[in-house]
Amino acid sequence: MQPLEIDAKPQPVSIDPAKTAVLVVDMQNDFGSKGGMFDRAGIDISGIQRAVRPTASVIAAARKSRLPVIYLKMGYHPDLSDLGTSDAPNRLRHLQIFGVGENMTAPDGSESRILIRDTWGTDIVNDLRPEAGDVVLYKTRFSGFYETELDAVLKTAGVKHLIVTGCTTSVCVESTIRDAFFRDYHCILLTDCTSEPIALEAPRSNHDASITLVQILFGWTSTSDHFLRAIKEQFQERLERAG
Repeated sequence: MQPLEIDAKPQPVSIDPAKTAVLVVDMQNDFGSKGGMFDRAGIDISGIQRAVRPTASVIAAARKSRLPVIYLKMGYHPDLSDLGTSDAPNRLRHLQIFGVGENMTAPDGSESRILIRDTWGTDIVNDLRPEAGDVVLYKTRFSGFYETELDAVLKTAGVKHLIVTGCTTSVCVESTIRDAFFRDYHCILLTDCTSEPIALEAPRSNHDASITLVQILFGWTSTSDHFLRAIKEQFQERLERAG
């Protein structure tokens, strides 16, 4: 199979599609939907919602090209036993700021709880729903690698290159990319498929800072258009060779 040649920063990157997967980080209702945890906390989710459409195009192209699609979801057990010890910062921040575990009525009328597994809040947003054959993994910390099966799943599939999408840029996305870097994965972050509400109005946002870090140290950045163009060019080459 011909390599995917993707226009990226700091330089174009060539990757083997047989060793590539698309990673979708935390694109779930609690972060990206009206009535979810972020929205209830008064956090601007418009950027996350704008990232849905290009992400959907990337996922569709990946499925057509038979690239694995792996979803990460942040969610805790109903008894909060995996939130951390009583004095763990992860537990304290999530309880104090977001009210994790609190009962709520979801927009669809179902009884739900904030950031609890297998509820409306931890479901992937409607336009990005997983399909049969996709991999869906829960995580309990910002990094998708912390005490999850992600590394084992990637190694079993022979994956070396990760096309990264999801939210939020400077928290769960960057944390996951950092851990992927430590494990020698090649990450390409699609900048229009991610968003960050923290410091959104600042002269230089956390989103911008994370993109710069990825470009300089942790991998490459590109866009959904560049990824889709690379997929299309590879498909055309296959047709020409077959003809």
